Amino acid sequence: MQSHSSQDGVYPVVEPNAQGIVINNGSLQFADADAPLFSQLNLTFKQGSWSSVLGKSGCGKTSLLRLMAGLLPNNVHWSGTIHSSFANPLSESIAYMAQQDLLMPWLTVIDNVCFSDRFASTKLTKAQQAQRKQQASVLLVKLGLSGQEQVYPRQLSGGMKQRVALARTLMQDKPIVLMDEPFSALDAVTRYRLQDLACEMLAGKTVVLITHDPQEALRLSNRIYLMQSSESVETVAVPVGDAPRLISAEMAQLQQSIIEQLGGRGE
Repeated sequence: MQSHSSQDGVYPVVEPNAQGIVINNGSLQFADADAPLFSQLNLTFKQGSWSSVLGKSGCGKTSLLRLMAGLLPNNVHWSGTIHSSFANPLSESIAYMAQQDLLMPWLTVIDNVCFSDRFASTKLTKAQQAQRKQQASVLLVKLGLSGQEQVYPRQLSGGMKQRVALARTLMQDKPIVLMDEPFSALDAVTRYRLQDLACEMLAGKTVVLITHDPQEALRLSNRIYLMQSSESVETVAVPVGDAPRLISAEMAQLQQSIIEQLGGRGE
């Protein structure tokens, strides 16, 4: 993707006829705010690829995800267009995975994984419910949670809870997955393992990842956007090779460059 410079900032040019999600000239402002959270926002999230969005706290990253998911409150003014090439409306095509696992403490692991079935447009039969739970059990095995189906969230470690949350996201089987710093609260080893699992299990999905971690973005993404101010978004060239990528000297240099662009101090 190219970048276009103007007096109002640097922002990516919207790709014509792009397959995926295209945001054009987006502006978002809360009713009690003096200025927009972001404006003149132009982004393309390509279908079937991972895109990461980085930026300082308060730049609008989470609000951007909530906008796409249709979860913003009524006191927000939005102008601009969001085009989706998916068959169903955008809000119906999205699974959302947050930083917190958001598991229901009164439900078992298997019932948490199948939680979205409770809101199905057509009530599932007992046979369909049993089939879904079987699918969920297979998924839990793949995520290293075999034998944990009937335990409660309080009995799980933080990393296990996030794997359950990932399983719940996958069970929704939506073409778009929005991830808001889902691994940031985990220790480094668990975070790497879950990054790799997510990359494997979400293959073929359109993933938008919000993160504060440049290394995470570089390991997993096909493209990276830096939200540097309310009117400035830049793209970062991503290393070649399939994700998840091994840490290399090139990645280390890019990571340092991203930190500096976002206002961090070099070592």
